[in-house]
Amino acid sequence: MTSADNPLRVLVLGLRGFPGVEGGIETHAEHLYPRLAALGCRVEVVVRSPYQPASNPKEWKGVTFTRIWAPRHAGLEALIHTFLGTLYAAIKRPDVLHIHAIGPALFTPLARLFGLRVVVTHHGPDYEREKWGRFAKFVLKLGERAGMVIANQRIAISKTIEQRVMDQYGQRCVVIPNGIEMPIGPFAETTPRGLGLTPQKYVLQVSRFVPEKRQLDLIHAFREARLDGWKLALVGRLDSTPYVESVKALVGHDPNIVLTGFQSGVALQEIYANAGLFVLPSSHEGLPIALLEAMSYAIPVIASCIPAHLELSLTLNHYFLLGDRTQLAARLREGRTDTTVSESQRLRTRIASDYCWKEIAQKTLSAYDCSIAGRTQCD
Repeated sequence: MTSADNPLRVLVLGLRGFPGVEGGIETHAEHLYPRLAALGCRVEVVVRSPYQPASNPKEWKGVTFTRIWAPRHAGLEALIHTFLGTLYAAIKRPDVLHIHAIGPALFTPLARLFGLRVVVTHHGPDYEREKWGRFAKFVLKLGERAGMVIANQRIAISKTIEQRVMDQYGQRCVVIPNGIEMPIGPFAETTPRGLGLTPQKYVLQVSRFVPEKRQLDLIHAFREARLDGWKLALVGRLDSTPYVESVKALVGHDPNIVLTGFQSGVALQEIYANAGLFVLPSSHEGLPIALLEAMSYAIPVIASCIPAHLELSLTLNHYFLLGDRTQLAARLREGRTDTTVSESQRLRTRIASDYCWKEIAQKTLSAYDCSIAGRTQCD
């Protein structure tokens, strides 16, 4: 256990950086590590130089940042950065090295060879993402095996991932989900200036613009639904990638579809709070923080029928078959007129109870203690 005289030293690898860096793991880390610092841990996060400029503060809410170079290349960025970060960890000798995601977990054996205690969080089977080729998928599966078999302690962010690890590797995980910071209202019935959105009259998706988030499906379904007076707001960073260009081409000059770019802070809160519907049509998720956030605002939600979404146990009218644009259009029409306010409030209450960051931080600290004590099970 950590104490003021002997704080637990935690080094973190596998993420781009935070605060305000887009990505599910980055959001997870942004909420988790300040809370662990408040519990007495000495937390150092190794961040990637392209996402964390040297001008940024080196400490934030009790968390220390160390910038290490990483190439801006989708296939090499995480691997090269984690390799360099593992060498850095071998020099720093933390009590716990916490690696996030199965790609960076490829270096678990190297970290163990250096005598480090390693905790790996499995955020989802990234080899199922549509953007990866055959070799990249092979490397990701190898990283999953390395992390789940060789780490001192394994964390899964969902029961679905826990079962996958048990089935494939015969290893138990501690299930510690993503959390949610409940919004404190009431919020003004307004949206950020310049977006042209009317409160309660727009469909919202908040996510990165990558193929597995399937913005194209949502655009087609929204047009098919013909929601009179409604708009579609797609929130996320518009990087210069072939997929982003395909989204822009499909949107064209449609005045009813708004590409907001990356949003955070108060602006993002206002966008969530005033949405009429939230949709996540993804083909791949670990446990989507954006969907949890939407539910925390008591917004009616619609999600694709994939294991990560089904684990939230919504009623059937909240789901549609993955890739079925016609069924999604029907759900949009139904959701627009659905008045189940009590159900949305009930889901909000459950989210507040089941996905509390304070409890998540305590469970993560317990997992660290288990790894140090040499226990393979930590419930």
